[in-house]
Amino acid sequence: MQRKKVLLIGGSLNQTKIVHAVGRALASRYDCFYSSAFCDGPLDVLRKAGALEFTVLGHRLRLRSDTYLRSHNLEIDYGGRINSYDLIVSTSDLIVQEKQRHTPVVLIQEGMTDPEDWRYYLVRALHLPRWLAGTAANGLSDTYRYFCVASPGYRDFFIRKGCRPEKVVVTGLPNFDHVQSFCKNDFPESGYVLVATSNTRETYKQDSRQAFLRWAIEKAAGRRMIFKLHPAENFERARSEIQSLIPNAPVFTDGNTDHMIANCDALITQYSTCIYVGLALEKEFYSYFEIETLRKLMPIQNGGQSGKNIAQICVQLLEEQVTARGKIRSVPLYAEGD
Repeated sequence: MQRKKVLLIGGSLNQTKIVHAVGRALASRYDCFYSSAFCDGPLDVLRKAGALEFTVLGHRLRLRSDTYLRSHNLEIDYGGRINSYDLIVSTSDLIVQEKQRHTPVVLIQEGMTDPEDWRYYLVRALHLPRWLAGTAANGLSDTYRYFCVASPGYRDFFIRKGCRPEKVVVTGLPNFDHVQSFCKNDFPESGYVLVATSNTRETYKQDSRQAFLRWAIEKAAGRRMIFKLHPAENFERARSEIQSLIPNAPVFTDGNTDHMIANCDALITQYSTCIYVGLALEKEFYSYFEIETLRKLMPIQNGGQSGKNIAQICVQLLEEQVTARGKIRSVPLYAEGD
């Protein structure tokens, strides 16, 4: 009997690692293929023209994703063009391709979502394309069978936004479900304040980098500062701005952010999911989000089981096509252990 095929769609390096965690758990039973984020129609014209470099559709982030996939010897099918698939696993539904409308989809929370600003409310009110609202609109397509989220707090959060309760399942989030493992690392620095920036301006949101830097300097209170730039940022501009105020601060454009957080004394961010790593490691931290809100949304720590939890849901969907014609078997909110 021919094995079923699963297409796992990544995007940023974080998204790609998330779907790889699921693919590892599925690979013994199914043929898994991977794709970086893709689009078609007018958006693809813009992508080819270089107008979407600030998104996961851009060349720079796609190259990072593809490099990761090749380094792990994974099968790549960009855009799902080679095969027909029995299941699609994705970390975003801001853009829903035609292929995804005719195939069961398991959606996985990417991480922290953008604030609900005027663009979000305009998109909701006028039924505009969700990608105009950024990640604030993640989960709102209702084109998936299940939406796997990081915590009970996030389940409530997405249901409040309008996601159907029966579709939102707490599984934990790969990359953020076993943060203690980041403490074993080879990052050579320690005893510093880490400032992790966001690509807010690149996604056309209001942001004063000078104000953020002055705020970060105040919170650092004279301690040594290290900067880690968002991978979709304008590196040259960001580095120049930092060096104008903190000339001797190291500025990293690459490297393992989780390891940098594990070795720091304090973490300062704007709107980055990495704040949850600092929170779980009980670091001194500062963010544009309210601390109590972050604590409620905090991803569950299950020892790195989230990929298997999500794979369990995928298996039930895949086997449903053979063993049942009615409703899918009951799925627990989350399952720890194996």
